[in-house]
Amino acid sequence: MSSEEQDASGDSDSEKSSLDEGEMENEAGPSTSTGSAGTNLDVTAKNGDESPGASSDDEDDDDSNDDSDDDSDDSDDSYEEDEEKEDENRFLPEVKLPKTITCDESVMSLQFHPKGNMLATGLMDGSITMYSYSAEEPNEELMFEEVHKKACRALAFSEDGKSIFSVSKDKSVRKLDIASATVELSLEKAHEVPIYCLAVIDENMVATGDDDGHLKVWDLRTQKAIMEMKENEEFISSLVVGKDKKILLATSGDGTMSAFNVRRRRFDLQSEHVNSELLCASLVKKGQKVVCGASDGALNIFNWNEFGNISDRFPGHASSIDCCVPVTENVICTGCLDGTIRAVHMLPNRFLGIVGEHEGLPVESMTVSFDSKYLASCALEEKIRFWGVEHLQKTNVDPRGKAGKNDSSKRLTETGRQENFFSDL
Repeated sequence: MSSEEQDASGDSDSEKSSLDEGEMENEAGPSTSTGSAGTNLDVTAKNGDESPGASSDDEDDDDSNDDSDDDSDDSDDSYEEDEEKEDENRFLPEVKLPKTITCDESVMSLQFHPKGNMLATGLMDGSITMYSYSAEEPNEELMFEEVHKKACRALAFSEDGKSIFSVSKDKSVRKLDIASATVELSLEKAHEVPIYCLAVIDENMVATGDDDGHLKVWDLRTQKAIMEMKENEEFISSLVVGKDKKILLATSGDGTMSAFNVRRRRFDLQSEHVNSELLCASLVKKGQKVVCGASDGALNIFNWNEFGNISDRFPGHASSIDCCVPVTENVICTGCLDGTIRAVHMLPNRFLGIVGEHEGLPVESMTVSFDSKYLASCALEEKIRFWGVEHLQKTNVDPRGKAGKNDSSKRLTETGRQENFFSDL
């Protein structure tokens, strides 16, 4: 989502429960339930159509007509309930998924726990909520904490999963201990402008990027910034850490990707402009490729350590790619401005199909569970939706095969079989 779109939406934080769509975009940044505090959490993994009845014939008597009408009404209600249940998971009807979670505020950011069946959410009002999730049992709220004064824009778990970091429009950085539900670290006014994104580098360092293009790397032991850079003219949209934890990549709304050497605390290189905003990035191919989603609907691919210019480009998305997450070393899921979530195989580049949709609302955040079974997504609304992606681990693409013209509009079934989304219309 472009910075111009977000700036035009206004900056009101009052009456959050009745924010209109433009105000919610402003809380999200220049791009595109209540509970008891202090609940102890276990951070280890948890085990984890009838059609409406027909009307009676004219020859039937009045009693028969009344009975038929009653049956028809009951059948209509049953049909509507079945249709609603099917609609929620219509793209993967064979897969049993955790039920949709409804929060008290619009959801801005999501992050699955790295080791267990828990999901953290950052809300519009600055609070953080933790849920347990299961396809077999009801989801449960484990923790609710009011952490920030304004929208919580990004979340990231520590490597051991015992803490979670968050950044906010209120310019602060927080570290929350999960077991005790207490704030362990608080950096007020960490940036001069609202913070947009966050990345955990290792157990001692985190990086943050803001709306004006500033990058900071923080030493958690001293609680001070050990590196400050301003190499981008627009907001920093995402931060990606290399496998060796030496190189930090920052994509920006100015259409470039910048590389920073964290160990030597220096700026290394900035890519050529791609003529559109770079809004997200993911590592694939065992960290040897960087895939960046752009506002023009294209995926721009860089070779690792060759950040000066792209090595490949894969267009085809109908709208801006606002977020992306890796599911396997070869497959990513993209979330777009039109609300569509697609699975894409990288190198060879192929659309695998549609994983899910948010009914036209822009996809704001996505995350993949530790076992790669589920993808959770939010779209500037109060709902968190789950999608099945486990079958994507078995996806193979023939590099000699030809890409289909309408592959981006196909939907995926539980087995990974592609079906034409418009075949029954």
